[in-house]
Amino acid sequence: MLGDIYRDAVLELNASDDRGIDVVRNKIKMFAQKKVTLPPGKHKIVILDEADSMTKGAQQALRRTMEIYSSSTRFALACNNSTKIIEPIQSRCAILRYTKLNNKEVLTRLIEVCNAEKISYDTGGVEALLFTAEGDMRNALNNLQSTAAGFGMVTADNVYRVCDQPHPAKVKAMFEATFQGNVDGAVQVINELWGLGYSALDIITTVFRVAKNLDTIPEITKLDIIQAISGVHLRVADGVGTLIQMQGLVGRICLITKDAKIPITNK
Repeated sequence: MLGDIYRDAVLELNASDDRGIDVVRNKIKMFAQKKVTLPPGKHKIVILDEADSMTKGAQQALRRTMEIYSSSTRFALACNNSTKIIEPIQSRCAILRYTKLNNKEVLTRLIEVCNAEKISYDTGGVEALLFTAEGDMRNALNNLQSTAAGFGMVTADNVYRVCDQPHPAKVKAMFEATFQGNVDGAVQVINELWGLGYSALDIITTVFRVAKNLDTIPEITKLDIIQAISGVHLRVADGVGTLIQMQGLVGRICLITKDAKIPITNK
C-alpha cells in the first residue's frame, strides 16, 4: 500500500522527448495539482532527465509551476549542459555538479564486467579503455563491448581501432623526439598520423591528453607545452586544421624544451 502511494507521488519524464510547453501545462502541472496522501514532511517529486533539451517556452512555464506548487512538489532536473537552463530555474534550484570518475573507479568496474562476461583482456587493453573514456563510465563500457564484439580480445591496438583515435604510443614517441631535439623524427610521427587519415582535431586532442600525463618533465615546462597546444587547438577549431599547424606545434615544443635547458631521460 505504501509503495503504491509513493509511486503515485513520482513523475519521471525524459525531457529530450517531452520537451514542449504542452507537456509542462498538461502532464507536469496536472501532476503538481494532484492530491496525494503522503506522510508528514514528504512531497511529490517531478524528475526531468535531459532537461537542457526543453524549449525556452517550456522552461518559462515550468518556472511558474515550480513557484506555485513548491509547498507540495519538488523538482529534480538532470542535464549535461546547465547553461541551457534559464536563470530563473537555476535560481530556484540547488545545483549539484558531478565530476568525471577517476581511473581507479572506472578500472574497478571494467574488471568486474570483464570477469562477469568472461571477456579476455590484457593490461594494455584496459589502459587504452581508461585513456579513451576520459572518466566517462558509459564511454568505457561502450568501447569495451565494441572491442570484445569486434575482436574477441581487448588489447590496446584493438581498442584504438574501434575508437579510431591516434595511438598514444606514437604521440609519446613524438614527444620523446622533441625532448631530444630531433625535430625531423617528431615531424615524421605527425606526418605518419596524418597519412593514416586522422583529422587535425583528432591528433591535437590526443597530443593534449598525452601531454597532461607527462611525468618526466617539470610542471612549468608541461604548462608551457600545454599552452602551445591550446593555441594550435584554437586555430584548428576555427577551421585551420592543416598539417602545417601540427608541424608548427612540433617546432614550438622543441623550442620550449630547449629553452628549459633540462635533461630529459626516456623511461
